Amino acid sequence: MRLALGEFTFDDDSRQLLRGQHDIHLSPKAFDLLKALIEARPRVLTKNELQQHLWPDTFVSESNLASLVAEIREALSDSARAPRFIRTAQRVGYAFCGPADPAAPATASTAGSTFCWLIADGGRLPLRIGENILGRDEDEGGVRIDSPTVSRRHARITVSPTGALLEDLGSKNGTFLRGEPVATPFWLADGDEIRVGSVVLRFRRASGTHTATWTE
Repeated sequence: MRLALGEFTFDDDSRQLLRGQHDIHLSPKAFDLLKALIEARPRVLTKNELQQHLWPDTFVSESNLASLVAEIREALSDSARAPRFIRTAQRVGYAFCGPADPAAPATASTAGSTFCWLIADGGRLPLRIGENILGRDEDEGGVRIDSPTVSRRHARITVSPTGALLEDLGSKNGTFLRGEPVATPFWLADGDEIRVGSVVLRFRRASGTHTATWTE
């Protein structure tokens, strides 16, 4: 079973959770819990059902299950208050509430050449392999964004064959990914919206068998 969970890929055969080409770590029990919730979607699985599934014939504290749910939510950048993937049924259990569509099969070529760029006001800003600094500085190889709301060295996108990593560089007005502040580095998915200060950018990536046009 290989499913697209929004920008994530769940691969049961290889026991992997991926964002782009980046492997997101889940403990074995957390992976088994996510699999059970996906397979039962949209039904709520009770806490008792999940405990019997994960720890058959063994008594464990209810906090163990809550810890696994928290681990999955952190891996999926999910929130208990505004769930995109894991919904809590108060005093009952949990359900998978996000998209789960068939994903393209994994191929050796998907980790090959990586071509990334940003779209801003209809224009394209190419990203090179390695470090790309977003800001008002005119550093060679950087991405200059001329706005008073953008710091001189505002954010960094590091591009590698495995993906593109976004991080804030202590900017005054913040860096946001899909509307959420970037406090720690995040892997980017094709089509992600990035905001630096008041400037909105869209990240695009063409890799392997997928090709996007310059102006998308």
